[in-house]
This record gives sequence, C-alpha cells and structure tokens, in this order.
Amino acid sequence: MTLPFLAWYWPLLGGLMIGTAAGGFLVLTGRIAGISGLLANTLGLSRSGDRALSSLFLAGLLVTSGVALAIRPVPLPSLASSNTPLLILAGLLVGFGTRLGSGCTSGHGVCGLARLSPRSMVATGVFMFMGMATVAVVRMIIGGGA
Repeated sequence: MTLPFLAWYWPLLGGLMIGTAAGGFLVLTGRIAGISGLLANTLGLSRSGDRALSSLFLAGLLVTSGVALAIRPVPLPSLASSNTPLLILAGLLVGFGTRLGSGCTSGHGVCGLARLSPRSMVATGVFMFMGMATVAVVRMIIGGGA
C-alpha cells in the first residue's frame, strides 16, 4: 500500500495545526488533548472531564477532516481486500492498549512530551519501538513490501 506523495508543507501545516489545537485546548481548559481520554469522556467511560467539551472537540476533529478533504481531495488505497475481522481485532487491541497505557499517541506523544512528562517519554518510546518491531515481524512473515 502506497500513499500519495504530499508536498513538504502539508505535514508541516498539519503539525502546526495539531500543536495549536493541543496547546490551545490546554490553555483554555486546563486539560490534555489526549484523544483516547476525550473519547472515554464522550462515551461516559470516565468520571473526569466535561462530556460536552470532549464531544465538541471530537466533533471538531471530524468536521475539520471533512473540510480538509473537501478542499484537497486525496485518493487513498482501497481497503476492500482487507481482512475485516483482523482489522476489528486490531482496533480492539489498540483500544485496550490505550486504556492499559493510560493514554494514546496524542496524549503521550504530543501533549506529554511537550510537558516533559517522564511517563509520556517512556510510553512514546514503547509505542515507537513496538511499531517498528511489528513492521519488522510482519515483513518477515508476509514478505518484503508491507
């Protein structure tokens, strides 16, 4: 699977927008913009946090994604040939991992590292290592081009 080439400024613009959103959310609400925590608040799985605020933040992510896609449509590879049960299992494992690790890449990797949180430094290191190890193992199992 190959993603389309993006000019150098699109990732930079995306990073600036993520940083601005996370920093603004922290300044305005005093809360970390960790997506797994916001989703837990929205679904009522967490006792901390404002459910309406979490819902609005997540809705904003969906709306801005739609706006970005409308402005600059990018064709993505089809997932029609993908193994649906495997994708569901992978999603459930990711969800379990974020609950077990008390956060996800946005909470630890974006917000936690910016605050120099030792726990987030360890969590992000583990995320990165496991991602690289998973790619290496999958490539060994299914062959080169994964």
